[in-house]
Amino acid sequence: MRLNRLSILAVVLISIVITGCGTTPESRLDVNRIVYGLTLSPSGFDPHIHQSSEIGIVLRQVYDTLVYRDPDTGAFVSGLAESWSVSTDQTVYTFVLKQGVKFHDRTSFDAAAVGANLNRITAPETRSQNALALLGPYSGFEIIDDFTIAVRLSEPFSPFLDSLSQFYLGIASPTALSAYSVERYQFNQVGTGPYRFVEYIPDQRLVVSRNSEYAWGPPFYHVAETGVIDEIEYRFYTDPATRLAAIEQGVVQVMGELQPSDARTLVGNSRIQVQSVPIPGQPDQFMINTRLFPTDNLTFRQALLTGTNRQSIVDTIYQGFSPAAVGSLAEGVQFRTDAGADLYGYDTQQARALISTLGYVDVDTNGYWDSNGGDLTVKVLVPPWGEYRQMVQLLQDQWRAIGVRLEPVSVPDFPTLIAKVNEGQYNLVAFTSYGVDPSYLRTYFVSGASRNWMGFESPEVDALIGDAVRQLDPGIRQERYSAIQQLIMEQALVLPLRQRVNLNGVSSEIVNLRFDVYGWYPILINASYDGND
Repeated sequence: MRLNRLSILAVVLISIVITGCGTTPESRLDVNRIVYGLTLSPSGFDPHIHQSSEIGIVLRQVYDTLVYRDPDTGAFVSGLAESWSVSTDQTVYTFVLKQGVKFHDRTSFDAAAVGANLNRITAPETRSQNALALLGPYSGFEIIDDFTIAVRLSEPFSPFLDSLSQFYLGIASPTALSAYSVERYQFNQVGTGPYRFVEYIPDQRLVVSRNSEYAWGPPFYHVAETGVIDEIEYRFYTDPATRLAAIEQGVVQVMGELQPSDARTLVGNSRIQVQSVPIPGQPDQFMINTRLFPTDNLTFRQALLTGTNRQSIVDTIYQGFSPAAVGSLAEGVQFRTDAGADLYGYDTQQARALISTLGYVDVDTNGYWDSNGGDLTVKVLVPPWGEYRQMVQLLQDQWRAIGVRLEPVSVPDFPTLIAKVNEGQYNLVAFTSYGVDPSYLRTYFVSGASRNWMGFESPEVDALIGDAVRQLDPGIRQERYSAIQQLIMEQALVLPLRQRVNLNGVSSEIVNLRFDVYGWYPILINASYDGND
């Protein structure tokens, strides 16, 4: 009898422990759930603070934005704003908001909630890395009534609607923002989106669950009739070598940023789809420092571009999954042209001839031009992400053929990259931005801009970019951006290599998975999954 009582007590205690610890995502067998592989473990997940594009894969599901871009047409469509108008001087945007919208904590959405988010983003203590910049010349707001808000700008800013459509400006519950500190909110996020934020354990997992009350999404959100995905667990696969096994073994149902060789392995696998999604923005590129010898010379920079076989690099690394890039903007970006596409056809002899005009000789006949008692050398900062290291290895071989030694300088992370850039001892540095509106060019090519790592200054370019972000007329913007792209390539400020494509491995049991106009972010509310049936 004593043994039976002890057994019963043990069972009760075990039940209490399990209940107290909470139910792990793996134990929830009563929901239709998937695992989504992320390829980066960002330093933080707050959309108003952090700038990683990776966090949008998750947070696009949690938050709604005032407006959206239609993934087919790129046109702006309603989000949390039912409609909007712009003043004649183009400095006041008035938004009429949807009614009946609830945050996940049951707080009602209204104009005051929008104002609270704008106040948080612009507050100095938030230390926003991207959201604040997206607001451009923001100068304040006025609440007209409970569901109407006017947002003021100090001058016209044509990318404003595009900014508002990005998840970085997702609208959070003012109740939650008040309840948690700036540092703690990322672990307790509350939006109005199709999925609720459940938990975030850094470097381990992030879980969201479906918001069954969601009924106010943009026109292209269509909840799946069957097999709707109830729960999504995001896991981190920072080592590219682990991604193929995870999708092949069914550990994950979606895996982004597959290596091209892994994607090639999956082609023909009936259990896995390879979805190739173009990413609009700048191409994978190297910015060229115009302040440091020898890239301070225009002819030398032009020789580097002429001596680069982009197509060979792309074919070798990307195996047909990505096209070569020829200009400063990739396909899918507004106002992109082929300006400068015909300036730098691959020609080794022409590249050598350009360099020889600068007076270099190869005295020791080792195949490299001589300079300052040694080989003519360029230093290239190489980050760990993407395939930049492979690109640099191929560039070493190609530039040896034109008599230039490439010295790679590997950096382990973004902060180290910034530190090396600030030291100034580099000739090329790999970096890029993404987006549909090319207004981000102002952070690279305006004199003194935060990422003008080329050290290039031009009053003409400054004026063109300044006018391009002030004009709302598409025809005028096209003229300005065409001229900007032409000047960037004429001055050989960047070495574009390939138009970025995100290679996603997707279980064949997931149907109707699409990505938004920015390319990175899945529209998971539309997808269905029958793997748990």
